[in-house]
Amino acid sequence: MAASRQHGSLDLSWQTKPGRHVGVVTACRCLSHRPARTGPTGKARGDAGPRSGGSSAGGLAVGPAGSRCGIERVVMAKKRIGILTGGGDVPGLNSVIKTVTYRSREDDIEVIGLRRGWEALTHLNLDDPGSRSRYVMPLNHENTRTIDRRGGTALHSSRTNPSRMRNLPDHLAGKEFPASASPKGGIAGTTPGTSMSGTKTSATSKTSATESWDVSGQVLANLSGLGIEHLIAIGGDDTLSYAAKLDALGFKVIAVPKTMDNDVRNTEYCIGFSTAITRASDAIQRQRTTIGSHERIGIFRVFGRDAGFTALYTAYATSIRCVIPEHKVDLDKLVEVLLEDKRGNPSSYALLVISEGAGWEGFAPREYGEPDAYGHRKKASVAEQLADEIKRRTGEDTIASDLTYDLRSGDPDFIDKLVAVTFGNMAYDAILDGKSGLMSALVGGCYDLVPIPDPKLGPRKLDVATTYSTERYRPIFANKRGLPIFLSRAS
Repeated sequence: MAASRQHGSLDLSWQTKPGRHVGVVTACRCLSHRPARTGPTGKARGDAGPRSGGSSAGGLAVGPAGSRCGIERVVMAKKRIGILTGGGDVPGLNSVIKTVTYRSREDDIEVIGLRRGWEALTHLNLDDPGSRSRYVMPLNHENTRTIDRRGGTALHSSRTNPSRMRNLPDHLAGKEFPASASPKGGIAGTTPGTSMSGTKTSATSKTSATESWDVSGQVLANLSGLGIEHLIAIGGDDTLSYAAKLDALGFKVIAVPKTMDNDVRNTEYCIGFSTAITRASDAIQRQRTTIGSHERIGIFRVFGRDAGFTALYTAYATSIRCVIPEHKVDLDKLVEVLLEDKRGNPSSYALLVISEGAGWEGFAPREYGEPDAYGHRKKASVAEQLADEIKRRTGEDTIASDLTYDLRSGDPDFIDKLVAVTFGNMAYDAILDGKSGLMSALVGGCYDLVPIPDPKLGPRKLDVATTYSTERYRPIFANKRGLPIFLSRAS
């Protein structure tokens, strides 16, 4: 609750929080609040100091209980920042969280962990202690000391989109929120009689599948109620799309990119990518023995709904074929290439890695389940479908292996630890400088701060002409001189 009181030339503003009374005293000329003058010993002298029983805070003298101003206790407010992780987990997230928390101790800044991503700010009920416990976690040296030694996120995560909420928590039932803007324009989720201009309408905790609401007002109210002045959002293109909106609404936010897909715009690298390639390479190397023993064709599925970075770089590291979303392959030609590989291999096997969003000419991807908060449905395994098609056409024994969730599991490798710690430090430095709307990034192989990507542009994609051989279905290995370390430039 924010409040303000005038006392002579005193302007006293404070925030009241459970168990905390915070205030800042400025320019009061009454004796209770006059700055103390000190003598050579450092002790207050004469009538210039606080009255008997008073104390000083932040260099200002403060009156005792019962003083003329009626102020019982006034202290200087600490700066408070929030941090959250959204979307799928990847190794390296905890390194960012720990880095920001440790750095904050140097500047006496409080760090509040917001648990379960954007859900913390849409579902938090500040009047409910149980809700605060579920969604708010003050971070300190003790509870972050060892978190960087493991993967995942100590703050948990969710796929919540405050701009398109279909199911509201009970404590928001009956409150007025704008209907969500449809991705195709217009207003989505309006009830009969709702204005198509986006005017506010009453929402209930139970809504139909077509109703959704923009609860950004609640997000801002919860940030204010928690006393958070600056936010660090760690996520992929979906999570950061709402970070961009929050910045546009006037709240200070800094972004840190993470995704195994490595498809966030404006950066050449996202936390989690290196570990994913390491995991995929190790799994494929292990499975060579069993696939070779049975003289099979092995198809490996990895993440990559819209972009083929994970598949391409895994193929680059393991010298196998790959299929990516940016290019629809000719299935007859692909089968011919794989059979050629198999015939030329002394162990009589062939391998291919395929992105979950890839396909071939004439292929219709299968999806199932309800769309998530960002409109994505789960994809049926394209690896299984490709394996079945190859076996049907050739009679060759073909096996599919799904590597997806294994790639995000376990501890981060060195590169993801290095980048995560550096991205976290850059985000914290940006907060100290009062910046907003920026993201930690690698650009031209160098660390930099860049604008949070425009959500309307969608995810970053491979430049097929320079990275992928559409004739041989493998990475292009030539002409890498002068490229940044991760072989592609930010776009």
